[in-house]
Amino acid sequence: MILTEERLQDLLDKSLAELPLDTEWAVTLEGSIAEGFGNPSSDIDFLLVSRRDDDLPTMPSLLFVDGRRVEIRTRSVRQLADQFQEVERAAARPPRLSEDLLNRCQRVLHSHPLRGHALVEEVKALLPVERFRRITADWWAHRARQSLRHALALQCLGESDEAVDWTRAALVQSVKSWAAGLGETYLEPKWLSMQLDRAGREDVRDRYWALETAVVPSGDAGAARDRLNACLDFAADLGLTGVPRKPERLTVERVARVTTWQTGERVHVVRGRRDVFALGADAGTVWRSLVLGRPLPRVLAESAATGVTDPGPLLAAFLRHGLVRLVWKGGGAVTPALPLAAPPGPVTPPPSTARPLLSVRGAAVTGARAVDLMPLPADRFAAAAMALVWSNVVVENAVEDLTGALRRGQRRVAELTARRAVHAALRGLFSAHGVNPLPADTDLVRRMDLLPAATGPIGVRAGELLARGVDSAEDGDALRAELRRFIALVRGAMGADSFPLSFDSAHTWRATLQLGHDWLRMGAHLGAELPIEEARDLLAGNGAQPHQAR
Repeated sequence: MILTEERLQDLLDKSLAELPLDTEWAVTLEGSIAEGFGNPSSDIDFLLVSRRDDDLPTMPSLLFVDGRRVEIRTRSVRQLADQFQEVERAAARPPRLSEDLLNRCQRVLHSHPLRGHALVEEVKALLPVERFRRITADWWAHRARQSLRHALALQCLGESDEAVDWTRAALVQSVKSWAAGLGETYLEPKWLSMQLDRAGREDVRDRYWALETAVVPSGDAGAARDRLNACLDFAADLGLTGVPRKPERLTVERVARVTTWQTGERVHVVRGRRDVFALGADAGTVWRSLVLGRPLPRVLAESAATGVTDPGPLLAAFLRHGLVRLVWKGGGAVTPALPLAAPPGPVTPPPSTARPLLSVRGAAVTGARAVDLMPLPADRFAAAAMALVWSNVVVENAVEDLTGALRRGQRRVAELTARRAVHAALRGLFSAHGVNPLPADTDLVRRMDLLPAATGPIGVRAGELLARGVDSAEDGDALRAELRRFIALVRGAMGADSFPLSFDSAHTWRATLQLGHDWLRMGAHLGAELPIEEARDLLAGNGAQPHQAR
Protein backbone atom coordinates (compact mmCIF):
# COMPACT_ATOMS: atom_id res chain seq x y z
CA MET A 1 0.00 0.00 0.00
CA ILE A 2 1.05 3.58 -0.54
CA LEU A 3 0.44 4.38 3.17
CA THR A 4 2.06 2.64 6.13
CA GLU A 5 0.08 0.94 8.87
CA GLU A 6 1.25 3.59 11.30
CA ARG A 7 0.05 6.41 9.05
CA LEU A 8 -3.33 4.75 8.57
CA GLN A 9 -3.80 4.28 12.32
CA ASP A 10 -2.91 7.92 12.91
CA LEU A 11 -5.43 9.11 10.31
CA LEU A 12 -8.04 6.82 11.83
CA ASP A 13 -7.48 8.18 15.35
CA LYS A 14 -7.78 11.76 14.17
CA SER A 15 -10.88 10.96 12.12
CA LEU A 16 -12.68 9.16 14.94
CA ALA A 17 -11.94 12.07 17.25
CA GLU A 18 -14.17 14.25 15.06
CA LEU A 19 -17.16 11.89 15.30
CA PRO A 20 -19.54 11.36 18.26
CA LEU A 21 -19.25 7.57 18.26
CA ASP A 22 -21.21 5.77 20.97
CA THR A 23 -20.33 2.12 20.46
CA GLU A 24 -17.46 -0.26 19.79
CA TRP A 25 -16.52 -0.53 16.14
CA ALA A 26 -14.36 -2.74 14.03
CA VAL A 27 -12.62 -0.66 11.36
CA THR A 28 -11.37 -1.69 7.94
CA LEU A 29 -9.81 0.28 5.09
CA GLU A 30 -11.67 0.05 1.77
CA GLY A 31 -11.11 1.27 -1.75
CA SER A 32 -8.18 1.81 -4.06
CA ILE A 33 -5.55 2.21 -1.33
CA ALA A 34 -6.60 -1.06 0.30
CA GLU A 35 -6.32 -2.68 -3.14
CA GLY A 36 -2.72 -1.55 -3.45
CA PHE A 37 -3.53 1.18 -5.95
CA GLY A 38 -4.13 4.84 -5.19
CA ASN A 39 -2.09 8.02 -5.29
CA PRO A 40 -1.70 11.15 -3.13
CA SER A 41 -5.14 12.37 -4.25
CA SER A 42 -6.98 9.16 -3.36
CA ASP A 43 -9.59 9.18 -0.61
CA ILE A 44 -9.01 7.37 2.65
CA ASP A 45 -12.09 5.14 2.96
CA PHE A 46 -12.77 3.79 6.44
CA LEU A 47 -15.65 1.36 7.03
CA LEU A 48 -16.84 1.04 10.62
CA VAL A 49 -18.61 -2.25 11.42
CA SER A 50 -20.84 -2.87 14.44
CA ARG A 51 -23.08 -5.63 15.76
CA ARG A 52 -25.85 -3.09 16.37
CA ASP A 53 -29.31 -4.08 15.15
CA ASP A 54 -30.46 -0.72 13.80
CA ASP A 55 -29.99 0.41 10.21
CA LEU A 56 -26.94 2.60 9.89
CA PRO A 57 -26.84 5.38 7.27
CA THR A 58 -25.49 4.62 3.82
CA MET A 59 -24.24 8.15 3.23
CA PRO A 60 -20.63 8.66 4.38
CA SER A 61 -19.27 11.47 6.52
CA LEU A 62 -16.59 13.43 4.69
CA LEU A 63 -13.68 14.74 6.73
CA PHE A 64 -10.43 16.52 5.93
CA VAL A 65 -7.57 15.24 8.06
CA ASP A 66 -3.91 16.19 7.65
CA GLY A 67 -4.48 17.29 4.08
CA ARG A 68 -6.26 14.05 3.12
CA ARG A 69 -9.92 13.58 2.29
CA VAL A 70 -11.37 10.89 4.56
CA GLU A 71 -14.70 9.11 4.11
CA ILE A 72 -16.28 7.34 7.07
CA ARG A 73 -19.00 4.78 6.37
CA THR A 74 -20.87 2.70 8.92
CA ARG A 75 -22.54 -0.69 8.47
CA SER A 76 -23.94 -3.27 10.84
CA VAL A 77 -23.09 -6.94 10.48
CA ARG A 78 -26.72 -7.56 9.55
CA GLN A 79 -26.63 -4.93 6.80
CA LEU A 80 -23.46 -6.43 5.35
CA ALA A 81 -24.94 -9.92 5.51
CA ASP A 82 -28.02 -8.64 3.67
CA GLN A 83 -25.78 -7.14 0.96
CA PHE A 84 -23.98 -10.43 0.41
CA GLN A 85 -27.24 -12.39 0.33
CA GLU A 86 -28.69 -9.98 -2.21
CA VAL A 87 -25.65 -10.45 -4.44
CA GLU A 88 -26.05 -14.22 -4.22
CA ARG A 89 -29.73 -14.01 -5.12
CA ALA A 90 -29.05 -11.83 -8.16
CA ALA A 91 -25.96 -13.73 -9.31
CA ALA A 92 -27.91 -16.06 -11.59
CA ARG A 93 -29.30 -13.05 -13.49
CA PRO A 94 -26.43 -10.59 -14.02
CA PRO A 95 -28.65 -7.90 -15.65
CA ARG A 96 -30.43 -7.53 -12.32
CA LEU A 97 -27.27 -7.28 -10.26
CA SER A 98 -26.76 -3.68 -9.18
CA GLU A 99 -23.35 -2.21 -9.89
CA ASP A 100 -23.50 -0.24 -6.66
CA LEU A 101 -24.29 -3.36 -4.63
CA LEU A 102 -21.52 -5.34 -6.30
CA ASN A 103 -19.07 -2.50 -5.67
CA ARG A 104 -19.98 -2.22 -1.98
CA CYS A 105 -19.50 -5.95 -1.47
CA GLN A 106 -16.19 -5.94 -3.33
CA ARG A 107 -14.84 -3.12 -1.20
CA VAL A 108 -15.62 -5.02 2.00
CA LEU A 109 -14.19 -8.33 0.79
CA HIS A 110 -10.92 -6.74 -0.34
CA SER A 111 -10.60 -4.35 2.60
CA HIS A 112 -7.64 -4.13 4.98
CA PRO A 113 -8.59 -4.58 8.69
CA LEU A 114 -7.28 -1.95 11.08
CA ARG A 115 -9.20 -2.69 14.29
CA GLY A 116 -11.46 -5.50 15.40
CA HIS A 117 -9.83 -7.91 12.97
CA ALA A 118 -11.92 -10.87 14.12
CA LEU A 119 -15.22 -9.15 13.35
CA VAL A 120 -13.98 -7.95 9.97
CA GLU A 121 -12.88 -11.47 9.03
CA GLU A 122 -16.19 -12.87 10.28
CA VAL A 123 -18.02 -10.53 7.91
CA LYS A 124 -15.76 -11.38 4.98
CA ALA A 125 -16.40 -15.09 5.51
CA LEU A 126 -20.09 -14.54 4.73
CA LEU A 127 -19.26 -14.55 1.01
CA PRO A 128 -16.25 -16.64 -0.03
CA VAL A 129 -13.79 -14.76 -2.20
CA GLU A 130 -13.78 -17.47 -4.89
CA ARG A 131 -17.54 -17.27 -5.20
CA PHE A 132 -17.40 -13.50 -5.48
CA ARG A 133 -14.78 -13.75 -8.23
CA ARG A 134 -17.13 -15.91 -10.29
CA ILE A 135 -20.07 -13.58 -9.72
CA THR A 136 -18.04 -10.53 -10.75
CA ALA A 137 -16.56 -12.27 -13.79
CA ASP A 138 -20.04 -13.29 -14.96
CA TRP A 139 -21.34 -9.76 -14.40
CA TRP A 140 -18.60 -8.26 -16.55
CA ALA A 141 -19.05 -10.99 -19.17
CA HIS A 142 -22.74 -10.17 -19.47
CA ARG A 143 -21.94 -6.51 -20.04
CA ALA A 144 -19.27 -7.36 -22.59
CA ARG A 145 -21.78 -9.46 -24.56
CA GLN A 146 -24.31 -6.65 -24.52
CA SER A 147 -21.78 -4.09 -25.72
CA LEU A 148 -20.50 -6.36 -28.51
CA ARG A 149 -24.03 -7.16 -29.70
CA HIS A 150 -24.84 -3.47 -29.66
CA ALA A 151 -21.66 -2.71 -31.61
CA LEU A 152 -22.64 -5.37 -34.18
CA ALA A 153 -26.03 -3.70 -34.57
CA LEU A 154 -24.53 -0.23 -34.96
CA GLN A 155 -22.05 -1.51 -37.53
CA CYS A 156 -24.93 -3.08 -39.46
CA LEU A 157 -26.81 0.23 -39.38
CA GLY A 158 -23.85 2.20 -40.69
CA GLU A 159 -23.16 3.96 -37.39
CA SER A 160 -19.47 3.04 -37.46
CA ASP A 161 -18.18 5.77 -35.13
CA GLU A 162 -20.62 4.81 -32.41
CA ALA A 163 -19.82 1.15 -33.04
CA VAL A 164 -16.15 1.94 -32.35
CA ASP A 165 -17.05 3.47 -28.99
CA TRP A 166 -19.08 0.44 -27.93
CA THR A 167 -16.34 -1.86 -29.18
CA ARG A 168 -13.93 -0.04 -26.88
CA ALA A 169 -16.38 -0.46 -24.00
CA ALA A 170 -16.67 -4.18 -24.76
CA LEU A 171 -12.90 -4.47 -24.83
CA VAL A 172 -12.65 -3.13 -21.28
CA GLN A 173 -15.54 -5.29 -20.08
CA SER A 174 -14.11 -8.45 -21.63
CA VAL A 175 -10.71 -8.06 -20.03
CA LYS A 176 -12.28 -7.04 -16.71
CA SER A 177 -14.27 -10.28 -16.75
CA TRP A 178 -11.10 -12.26 -17.40
CA ALA A 179 -9.19 -10.40 -14.69
CA ALA A 180 -12.01 -10.87 -12.17
CA GLY A 181 -11.69 -14.61 -12.61
CA LEU A 182 -8.08 -14.24 -11.47
CA GLY A 183 -9.07 -12.26 -8.39
CA GLU A 184 -8.85 -8.71 -9.78
CA THR A 185 -12.41 -7.80 -8.86
CA TYR A 186 -12.00 -4.06 -8.19
CA LEU A 187 -14.77 -2.56 -10.31
CA GLU A 188 -13.59 0.88 -11.36
CA PRO A 189 -11.76 0.57 -14.70
CA LYS A 190 -9.37 3.44 -13.96
CA TRP A 191 -6.91 1.06 -12.27
CA LEU A 192 -7.13 -1.52 -15.07
CA SER A 193 -3.51 -1.02 -16.12
CA MET A 194 -2.30 -1.99 -12.65
CA GLN A 195 -4.71 -4.91 -12.50
CA LEU A 196 -3.36 -6.26 -15.79
CA ASP A 197 0.20 -5.85 -14.54
CA ARG A 198 -0.64 -7.83 -11.40
CA ALA A 199 -2.43 -10.55 -13.37
CA GLY A 200 0.96 -11.63 -14.70
CA ARG A 201 -0.08 -12.35 -18.29
CA GLU A 202 1.99 -10.08 -20.47
CA ASP A 203 0.49 -11.54 -23.65
CA VAL A 204 -3.04 -10.56 -22.59
CA ARG A 205 -1.92 -7.18 -21.30
CA ASP A 206 0.00 -6.28 -24.45
CA ARG A 207 -2.75 -7.47 -26.77
CA TYR A 208 -5.30 -5.43 -24.83
CA TRP A 209 -3.27 -2.24 -25.04
CA ALA A 210 -2.60 -2.76 -28.75
CA LEU A 211 -6.35 -2.92 -29.35
CA GLU A 212 -7.12 -0.09 -26.93
CA THR A 213 -4.67 2.34 -28.50
CA ALA A 214 -5.41 1.48 -32.14
CA VAL A 215 -6.71 4.55 -33.98
CA VAL A 216 -9.85 4.17 -36.09
CA PRO A 217 -10.39 7.18 -38.36
CA SER A 218 -13.82 8.75 -38.01
CA GLY A 219 -16.20 7.58 -40.71
CA ASP A 220 -13.99 4.66 -41.78
CA ALA A 221 -16.51 1.81 -41.72
CA GLY A 222 -13.94 -0.74 -42.85
CA ALA A 223 -11.52 0.11 -40.07
CA ALA A 224 -14.36 0.07 -37.56
CA ARG A 225 -15.40 -3.39 -38.74
CA ASP A 226 -11.82 -4.66 -38.46
CA ARG A 227 -11.58 -3.26 -34.94
CA LEU A 228 -14.81 -4.99 -33.95
CA ASN A 229 -13.66 -8.31 -35.41
CA ALA A 230 -10.34 -8.06 -33.59
CA CYS A 231 -12.14 -7.35 -30.33
CA LEU A 232 -14.47 -10.30 -30.90
CA ASP A 233 -11.44 -12.54 -31.44
CA PHE A 234 -9.76 -11.24 -28.29
CA ALA A 235 -12.91 -11.65 -26.20
CA ALA A 236 -13.38 -15.21 -27.45
CA ASP A 237 -9.76 -16.04 -26.59
CA LEU A 238 -10.40 -14.74 -23.06
CA GLY A 239 -13.33 -17.14 -22.75
CA LEU A 240 -16.28 -14.91 -23.61
CA THR A 241 -19.10 -16.78 -25.32
CA GLY A 242 -22.42 -15.83 -26.91
CA VAL A 243 -21.34 -13.32 -29.55
CA PRO A 244 -20.92 -14.97 -32.96
CA ARG A 245 -20.46 -12.66 -35.94
CA LYS A 246 -24.09 -13.01 -36.98
CA PRO A 247 -26.04 -9.75 -37.02
CA GLU A 248 -29.02 -11.73 -38.31
CA ARG A 249 -29.41 -13.02 -34.75
CA LEU A 250 -30.48 -9.50 -33.82
CA THR A 251 -34.21 -8.96 -34.27
CA VAL A 252 -36.12 -5.69 -34.11
CA GLU A 253 -38.98 -5.96 -31.62
CA ARG A 254 -41.78 -3.78 -30.32
CA VAL A 255 -41.54 -1.89 -27.06
CA ALA A 256 -44.44 -2.03 -24.65
CA ARG A 257 -46.60 1.11 -24.56
CA VAL A 258 -45.17 2.54 -27.78
CA THR A 259 -47.99 3.42 -30.17
CA THR A 260 -48.24 5.03 -33.61
CA TRP A 261 -50.68 7.76 -34.63
CA GLN A 262 -50.80 9.23 -38.11
CA THR A 263 -52.49 12.52 -38.97
CA GLY A 264 -52.34 13.32 -42.65
CA GLU A 265 -48.80 12.50 -43.69
CA ARG A 266 -47.32 13.11 -40.24
CA VAL A 267 -46.41 10.10 -38.11
CA HIS A 268 -46.47 10.55 -34.34
CA VAL A 269 -45.03 7.91 -32.03
CA VAL A 270 -46.07 7.96 -28.37
CA ARG A 271 -43.68 6.42 -25.84
CA GLY A 272 -45.01 5.26 -22.51
CA ARG A 273 -48.22 7.29 -22.91
CA ARG A 274 -46.16 10.36 -22.04
CA ASP A 275 -43.64 11.34 -24.72
CA VAL A 276 -44.65 12.23 -28.28
CA PHE A 277 -42.11 11.98 -31.09
CA ALA A 278 -43.00 13.60 -34.41
CA LEU A 279 -41.28 12.04 -37.41
CA GLY A 280 -40.19 13.93 -40.50
CA ALA A 281 -41.16 12.61 -43.93
CA ASP A 282 -38.16 10.26 -44.33
CA ALA A 283 -38.26 9.11 -40.72
CA GLY A 284 -41.99 8.45 -41.02
CA THR A 285 -41.50 6.41 -44.19
CA VAL A 286 -38.87 4.24 -42.50
CA TRP A 287 -41.07 3.83 -39.43
CA ARG A 288 -44.04 2.72 -41.52
CA SER A 289 -41.85 0.15 -43.28
CA LEU A 290 -41.00 -1.66 -40.04
CA VAL A 291 -42.21 -5.22 -39.65
CA LEU A 292 -41.30 -6.09 -36.10
CA GLY A 293 -39.91 -9.48 -35.19
CA ARG A 294 -37.66 -9.66 -38.24
CA PRO A 295 -33.84 -9.82 -38.28
CA LEU A 296 -32.10 -6.46 -38.26
CA PRO A 297 -30.38 -6.87 -41.67
CA ARG A 298 -33.75 -7.64 -43.27
CA VAL A 299 -35.42 -4.68 -41.57
CA LEU A 300 -32.63 -2.46 -42.85
CA ALA A 301 -33.01 -3.81 -46.40
CA GLU A 302 -36.77 -3.24 -46.33
CA SER A 303 -36.24 0.31 -45.08
CA ALA A 304 -33.79 0.98 -47.91
CA ALA A 305 -36.36 -0.35 -50.40
CA THR A 306 -38.67 2.56 -49.50
CA GLY A 307 -36.33 4.90 -51.35
CA VAL A 308 -35.16 6.73 -48.23
CA THR A 309 -31.43 7.36 -48.44
CA ASP A 310 -29.30 5.83 -45.67
CA PRO A 311 -32.08 4.57 -43.39
CA GLY A 312 -29.66 2.97 -40.91
CA PRO A 313 -29.14 6.09 -38.76
CA LEU A 314 -32.91 6.55 -38.57
CA LEU A 315 -33.34 3.00 -37.29
CA ALA A 316 -30.52 3.69 -34.83
CA ALA A 317 -32.40 6.78 -33.62
CA PHE A 318 -35.55 4.71 -33.08
CA LEU A 319 -33.49 2.28 -30.99
CA ARG A 320 -31.76 5.05 -29.09
CA HIS A 321 -35.05 6.69 -28.14
CA GLY A 322 -36.61 3.41 -27.04
CA LEU A 323 -39.24 3.31 -29.78
CA VAL A 324 -38.13 -0.19 -30.81
CA ARG A 325 -35.70 -2.60 -29.19
CA LEU A 326 -33.17 -5.20 -30.23
CA VAL A 327 -33.31 -8.79 -29.07
CA TRP A 328 -30.53 -11.33 -29.49
CA LYS A 329 -31.99 -14.67 -30.52
CA GLY A 330 -31.71 -16.88 -27.46
CA GLY A 331 -30.11 -14.11 -25.41
CA GLY A 332 -32.82 -11.61 -24.52
CA ALA A 333 -32.98 -7.86 -25.04
CA VAL A 334 -29.80 -6.00 -25.93
CA THR A 335 -29.19 -3.45 -23.16
CA PRO A 336 -25.62 -2.13 -23.25
CA ALA A 337 -24.31 -0.28 -20.21
CA LEU A 338 -21.10 1.37 -19.09
CA PRO A 339 -19.62 1.19 -15.59
CA LEU A 340 -20.02 4.24 -13.35
CA ALA A 341 -22.21 5.90 -15.96
CA ALA A 342 -25.86 6.69 -16.55
CA PRO A 343 -28.07 3.60 -16.25
CA PRO A 344 -29.04 1.91 -19.52
CA GLY A 345 -32.31 2.89 -21.10
CA PRO A 346 -33.93 5.08 -23.74
CA VAL A 347 -32.48 8.49 -24.46
CA THR A 348 -34.80 11.47 -24.15
CA PRO A 349 -33.56 14.26 -26.43
CA PRO A 350 -34.11 17.97 -25.80
CA PRO A 351 -37.61 19.08 -26.80
CA SER A 352 -38.18 20.34 -30.30
CA THR A 353 -37.91 24.09 -30.82
CA ALA A 354 -40.09 24.13 -33.94
CA ARG A 355 -42.78 26.83 -33.74
CA PRO A 356 -45.66 26.71 -34.00
CA LEU A 357 -45.69 23.27 -32.49
CA LEU A 358 -48.84 21.98 -34.16
CA SER A 359 -50.85 22.23 -37.32
CA VAL A 360 -54.17 20.56 -38.05
CA ARG A 361 -52.32 17.93 -40.09
CA GLY A 362 -49.69 17.06 -37.52
CA ALA A 363 -46.85 18.30 -35.38
CA ALA A 364 -44.21 20.56 -36.84
CA VAL A 365 -40.80 18.94 -37.38
CA THR A 366 -37.31 20.29 -37.90
CA GLY A 367 -36.55 18.30 -41.04
CA ALA A 368 -37.29 15.27 -43.19
CA ARG A 369 -35.14 12.99 -41.01
CA ALA A 370 -36.35 14.45 -37.73
CA VAL A 371 -37.34 12.35 -34.74
CA ASP A 372 -38.47 15.31 -32.66
CA LEU A 373 -39.66 15.14 -29.06
CA MET A 374 -42.65 17.36 -28.44
CA PRO A 375 -42.18 19.78 -25.54
CA LEU A 376 -45.36 18.82 -23.69
CA PRO A 377 -46.80 15.57 -22.30
CA ALA A 378 -48.74 13.32 -24.64
CA ASP A 379 -52.17 13.99 -23.13
CA ARG A 380 -51.73 17.76 -23.35
CA PHE A 381 -50.30 17.42 -26.85
CA ALA A 382 -53.41 15.52 -27.96
CA ALA A 383 -55.70 17.94 -26.13
CA ALA A 384 -54.03 20.92 -27.82
CA ALA A 385 -54.33 19.25 -31.22
CA MET A 386 -58.02 18.52 -30.70
CA ALA A 387 -58.59 22.09 -29.52
CA LEU A 388 -56.80 23.34 -32.64
CA VAL A 389 -59.08 21.41 -34.97
CA TRP A 390 -62.20 22.29 -33.04
CA SER A 391 -61.32 25.99 -32.94
CA ASN A 392 -61.13 26.00 -36.73
CA VAL A 393 -64.55 24.35 -36.93
CA VAL A 394 -65.92 27.04 -34.62
CA VAL A 395 -64.34 29.73 -36.81
CA GLU A 396 -66.09 28.35 -39.88
CA ASN A 397 -69.38 28.10 -38.02
CA ALA A 398 -69.07 31.65 -36.68
CA VAL A 399 -68.32 33.07 -40.13
CA GLU A 400 -71.35 31.27 -41.53
CA ASP A 401 -73.50 32.67 -38.70
CA LEU A 402 -72.08 36.15 -39.34
CA THR A 403 -73.00 35.95 -43.00
CA GLY A 404 -76.56 34.92 -42.16
CA ALA A 405 -76.94 37.65 -39.55
CA LEU A 406 -75.77 40.34 -41.96
CA ARG A 407 -78.23 39.17 -44.61
CA ARG A 408 -81.07 39.54 -42.12
CA GLY A 409 -79.82 42.89 -40.83
CA GLN A 410 -79.15 41.42 -37.36
CA ARG A 411 -76.32 43.78 -36.49
CA ARG A 412 -75.94 42.92 -32.80
CA VAL A 413 -75.93 39.21 -33.64
CA ALA A 414 -73.26 39.94 -36.25
CA GLU A 415 -71.09 41.74 -33.68
CA LEU A 416 -71.24 38.81 -31.25
CA THR A 417 -70.56 36.15 -33.89
CA ALA A 418 -67.60 38.15 -35.21
CA ARG A 419 -66.13 38.24 -31.70
CA ARG A 420 -66.78 34.53 -31.39
CA ALA A 421 -64.81 33.95 -34.60
CA VAL A 422 -61.90 36.09 -33.35
CA HIS A 423 -61.76 34.24 -30.05
CA ALA A 424 -61.94 30.85 -31.77
CA ALA A 425 -59.12 31.82 -34.13
CA LEU A 426 -57.00 32.90 -31.17
CA ARG A 427 -57.76 29.63 -29.38
CA GLY A 428 -56.44 27.83 -32.43
CA LEU A 429 -53.30 29.96 -32.43
CA PHE A 430 -52.63 29.27 -28.76
CA SER A 431 -53.29 25.56 -29.29
CA ALA A 432 -50.88 25.47 -32.23
CA HIS A 433 -48.18 26.69 -29.85
CA GLY A 434 -49.01 24.00 -27.30
CA VAL A 435 -50.86 26.15 -24.78
CA ASN A 436 -53.22 23.83 -22.93
CA PRO A 437 -55.38 24.33 -20.95
CA LEU A 438 -56.32 27.57 -22.70
CA PRO A 439 -56.89 30.98 -21.11
CA ALA A 440 -60.47 32.21 -20.96
CA ASP A 441 -61.65 33.88 -24.17
CA THR A 442 -61.72 37.27 -22.47
CA ASP A 443 -58.02 36.91 -21.58
CA LEU A 444 -56.71 35.67 -24.92
CA VAL A 445 -55.61 39.04 -26.29
CA ARG A 446 -53.92 39.93 -22.99
CA ARG A 447 -52.13 36.58 -22.91
CA MET A 448 -50.45 37.01 -26.30
CA ASP A 449 -47.19 37.39 -24.35
CA LEU A 450 -47.27 33.60 -23.95
CA LEU A 451 -46.61 33.26 -27.67
CA PRO A 452 -43.57 34.17 -29.79
CA ALA A 453 -43.06 37.88 -30.43
CA ALA A 454 -43.78 37.39 -34.14
CA THR A 455 -47.45 36.81 -33.31
CA GLY A 456 -47.74 40.28 -31.77
CA PRO A 457 -49.43 41.88 -34.83
CA ILE A 458 -52.12 39.19 -34.66
CA GLY A 459 -52.92 40.22 -31.10
CA VAL A 460 -53.13 43.87 -32.09
CA ARG A 461 -55.44 43.09 -34.99
CA ALA A 462 -57.60 40.85 -32.78
CA GLY A 463 -58.02 43.66 -30.26
CA GLU A 464 -59.17 46.01 -33.01
CA LEU A 465 -61.70 43.52 -34.37
CA LEU A 466 -63.10 42.76 -30.93
CA ALA A 467 -63.81 46.48 -30.49
CA ARG A 468 -65.60 46.82 -33.83
CA GLY A 469 -69.32 47.45 -33.97
CA VAL A 470 -71.82 47.10 -36.82
CA ASP A 471 -73.86 50.26 -37.34
CA SER A 472 -74.72 49.78 -41.00
CA ALA A 473 -74.76 47.22 -43.77
CA GLU A 474 -71.50 48.68 -45.04
CA ASP A 475 -69.92 48.23 -41.60
CA GLY A 476 -71.04 44.61 -41.61
CA ASP A 477 -69.60 43.86 -45.03
CA ALA A 478 -66.31 45.53 -44.09
CA LEU A 479 -66.17 43.59 -40.81
CA ARG A 480 -66.74 40.28 -42.59
CA ALA A 481 -64.00 41.03 -45.13
CA GLU A 482 -61.54 42.06 -42.42
CA LEU A 483 -62.46 39.03 -40.36
CA ARG A 484 -61.68 36.76 -43.31
CA ARG A 485 -58.30 38.43 -43.73
CA PHE A 486 -57.64 38.04 -40.00
CA ILE A 487 -58.57 34.35 -40.11
CA ALA A 488 -56.25 33.84 -43.08
CA LEU A 489 -53.46 35.61 -41.18
CA VAL A 490 -53.95 33.42 -38.11
CA ARG A 491 -54.21 30.21 -40.10
CA GLY A 492 -51.12 31.06 -42.05
CA ALA A 493 -49.26 31.53 -38.76
CA MET A 494 -50.37 28.16 -37.41
CA GLY A 495 -50.27 25.99 -40.51
CA ALA A 496 -54.02 25.69 -40.90
CA ASP A 497 -54.34 27.67 -44.12
CA SER A 498 -55.54 24.50 -45.87
CA PHE A 499 -58.28 23.82 -43.32
CA PRO A 500 -61.45 22.82 -45.16
CA LEU A 501 -64.40 25.22 -45.34
CA SER A 502 -66.27 22.93 -42.98
CA PHE A 503 -69.82 23.99 -43.80
CA ASP A 504 -69.38 24.70 -47.50
CA SER A 505 -70.38 21.24 -48.76
CA ALA A 506 -70.79 17.60 -47.79
CA HIS A 507 -67.26 16.97 -49.09
CA THR A 508 -65.63 19.65 -46.94
CA TRP A 509 -67.60 18.50 -43.90
CA ARG A 510 -66.39 14.93 -44.39
CA ALA A 511 -62.82 16.25 -44.66
CA THR A 512 -63.33 18.16 -41.40
CA LEU A 513 -64.67 15.06 -39.65
CA GLN A 514 -61.69 13.01 -40.83
CA LEU A 515 -59.23 15.57 -39.48
CA GLY A 516 -61.03 15.59 -36.16
CA HIS A 517 -61.24 11.81 -36.00
CA ASP A 518 -57.48 11.36 -36.50
CA TRP A 519 -56.74 13.51 -33.45
CA LEU A 520 -59.65 12.19 -31.40
CA ARG A 521 -58.31 8.64 -31.62
CA MET A 522 -55.02 9.71 -30.07
CA GLY A 523 -56.71 11.89 -27.48
CA ALA A 524 -59.12 9.18 -26.37
CA HIS A 525 -56.28 6.64 -26.09
CA LEU A 526 -54.33 9.02 -23.86
CA GLY A 527 -57.30 10.06 -21.77
CA ALA A 528 -57.11 13.69 -22.91
CA GLU A 529 -60.11 15.92 -22.37
CA LEU A 530 -62.27 16.02 -25.50
CA PRO A 531 -63.21 19.47 -26.84
CA ILE A 532 -66.96 18.69 -26.88
CA GLU A 533 -69.05 15.74 -25.73
CA GLU A 534 -70.30 15.06 -29.27
CA ALA A 535 -66.75 14.09 -30.17
CA ARG A 536 -67.34 10.72 -28.51
CA ASP A 537 -69.96 9.92 -31.13
CA LEU A 538 -67.53 10.80 -33.92
CA LEU A 539 -64.99 8.49 -32.31
CA ALA A 540 -67.50 5.67 -31.93
CA GLY A 541 -68.49 6.03 -35.58
CA ASN A 542 -64.89 5.83 -36.81
CA GLY A 543 -65.13 9.32 -38.25
CA ALA A 544 -68.65 9.02 -39.69
CA GLN A 545 -71.73 10.96 -38.64
CA PRO A 546 -73.93 8.95 -36.27
CA HIS A 547 -76.98 8.83 -38.56
CA GLN A 548 -75.12 8.44 -41.82
CA ALA A 549 -75.99 5.39 -43.90
CA ARG A 550 -73.10 2.95 -44.19
